[in-house]
Amino acid sequence: MFFVLSKILGFFALPSNLLTMLGLVGLVLTGTRLTRLVRIGRLIAGAAIILFAIAGIGPLGKALIKPLEDRFPPWDVGGRGPPAGIVVLGGAIDPDFAALHMPDLNDAAERVAVIPALAKTYPNARIVYSGGNGRIGGSGGSEAQYAEVLIESFGVAKDRLTLEDRSRNTEENAIYAKELAAPKPGERWLLVTSAHHMPRAMGAFRKVGFEVDAYPVDYRAPGRVHLVSIDNAGSGFSRTDTAAHEWVGLFVYWITGKSSALFPGPDDR
Repeated sequence: MFFVLSKILGFFALPSNLLTMLGLVGLVLTGTRLTRLVRIGRLIAGAAIILFAIAGIGPLGKALIKPLEDRFPPWDVGGRGPPAGIVVLGGAIDPDFAALHMPDLNDAAERVAVIPALAKTYPNARIVYSGGNGRIGGSGGSEAQYAEVLIESFGVAKDRLTLEDRSRNTEENAIYAKELAAPKPGERWLLVTSAHHMPRAMGAFRKVGFEVDAYPVDYRAPGRVHLVSIDNAGSGFSRTDTAAHEWVGLFVYWITGKSSALFPGPDDR
């Protein structure tokens, strides 16, 4: 029940969805015969267009996502010992799409692409790939089964790879990955996920008692925040949606007891 509710609320939490609906409401009102409603409709439609511009070509998306990406520093290869294992969170492959075509990687492709280098750098580390099917009514199988084909094609030995294919969200990633990894006291484990998703992921893993070190990848907002984005409006809106999803997710995970802190950081143990 919580899973379905979270997906529905997540849909309405995205600025692109909210502004689209707001614009449609404005257009409907402008088509009425009541002068007052027409004026209200014009105001609503105008506000939606302005907010679209702010979210698309303005600095909003980058300003929202950058604190998330900067929360955990990049992994220091030289300053820490080798890990016993590596947990890679899914999100780079759509299982329903992959069921019809070859498993194309999306914007989070670096979660998968970094695996060969990590496997070579740490030849004794186990690799747990955690990813089921996060769609409501998804019927394309699990993300893990498609990731397996890709990872093995990278030259990673099959006996090093453990697949977790039940998780539908970050909380379940933490629960099921811990079950399969069965970390021993004192072992170091790396957690690989997108930098903007790392705070919520770390909070979820800490909550279930799985101590991991952050290995953030897939940065969406490098550099400084500028007043006007040089990217297209689609890229700006993508960052805004991604950031809004994570900020809302952090709050929901905290108030429902699924995270160790409201905004987990490197020193929150």
